[in-house]
Amino acid sequence: MPSPALAALDAAGLSHRVIRHGPVASLADAAAVRGVDVPDVVKTIVVRRGAEDYLFVLTPGGRVISWPKLRALLGVNRISMPDATTAKAVTGYERGTITPFGATTAWPVVADERVRGRTITLGAGEHGVAVAVDADAALEALKATVADVTDPEPGR
Repeated sequence: MPSPALAALDAAGLSHRVIRHGPVASLADAAAVRGVDVPDVVKTIVVRRGAEDYLFVLTPGGRVISWPKLRALLGVNRISMPDATTAKAVTGYERGTITPFGATTAWPVVADERVRGRTITLGAGEHGVAVAVDADAALEALKATVADVTDPEPGR
């Protein structure tokens, strides 16, 4: 039985490649075992903008959410990241496996503009498993808002 993430990708008709790689210790390790460049390892971050109001933010490897940019885009003064228990409760996925595909609620998706035009890898709902997918097709399927919402990781 496929995971909810893989079932959702299939239901959306998105061509994808499943990558089963086991545990990784770093972003660079994840890129290496997935056979991609660091920016192609896309993290899905859950963000809370209000009571029972969440969204997914897709950030390319080597970049972090720019909270001022994201607040401006969303038109809010305060946003935060939920703790791990809350993130699992509102997505159905544990941290490190979160993906917008197959989440228990189809929260809105904001993607950093730098993921466009690439083949990216995303979490697939279970530890040590990712999917490679065409970013533009994924963004379209997710009806993502695409904008500049990240900054380089400190030290990069």
